[in-house]
Amino acid sequence: MKGGMQIGIVTPVLIQHPAVRADWEVGAGIDEVASIAEAADRLGYHHLTCSEHVAVPAPIAAERGGTYWDPLATFGFLAARTRRIRLVTQVLVLGYHHPLEIAKRYGTLDRISGGRLTLGLGVGSLREEFDLLDAPFEGRGPRADDALRALRACLSRPRPEYHGEFYDFADVVVEPHAQQPRVPLWIGGRTARSLRRAIELGDGWVPFGLSLPDLADLLAKAPVPADMEVVLSAGRPLDPTGSPDAAARALTRLRDAGATIASASIAATGAAHYGEQLEALKELAAPLGVEFS
Repeated sequence: MKGGMQIGIVTPVLIQHPAVRADWEVGAGIDEVASIAEAADRLGYHHLTCSEHVAVPAPIAAERGGTYWDPLATFGFLAARTRRIRLVTQVLVLGYHHPLEIAKRYGTLDRISGGRLTLGLGVGSLREEFDLLDAPFEGRGPRADDALRALRACLSRPRPEYHGEFYDFADVVVEPHAQQPRVPLWIGGRTARSLRRAIELGDGWVPFGLSLPDLADLLAKAPVPADMEVVLSAGRPLDPTGSPDAAARALTRLRDAGATIASASIAATGAAHYGEQLEALKELAAPLGVEFS
């Protein structure tokens, strides 16, 4: 592990899954989100997240939620309200975008945020949304691999050039482009292939929906490079004031499983309480070797 584990925040309000959203999130807006972002920034948490769905079919939204704030617009606002915390798309679906589109739009975000962008990227699994957007679903894995290589070639260069299987460009200007010489690319997924993709083409792996034993098995079969982030979910929302021992155990399990960054949801009754919970979580996490910026 690179130093001590860090903690990032699964930003509330921005995704509202019927099974896990808190009652207060339903009526909350950008002011509540910004106050939480400012608190996490001040306390030295690693990152905030925002996911992406463009148009979720209504029958599916009834089961898994239909509220997904747009990450570019949301992070553009939060970049102006914070100074240090990283802004993580978790995740953008590669098949919905041309790599040059991502390079321009999110490169601009990296520029205005002072180099705080991390691109969390995924292959995507919601076929109905692919169909709505007229994006090819079959063969999306190889297309995503090519997109990742193209992104590496164009994110931080004003005159990018790339020649691949699905994407081909040269003699173009992308200004502004990302401030960071190498924007971190975190790969989402729950398969051995997603881990291999992260090792080969990314800077981090963000698995979901896997037990810690399954994660340990995958990581044992494909040891990750020393400089690659392993971003593991804490699972159920942490309640550092109501159940501090349980929160500490959850962080310890992630650390021992090989997480370099814990991705945490926080139990709260509102934005002000959320800030108090962040304070309490930092206090109990520091003795466990968790690092804050």
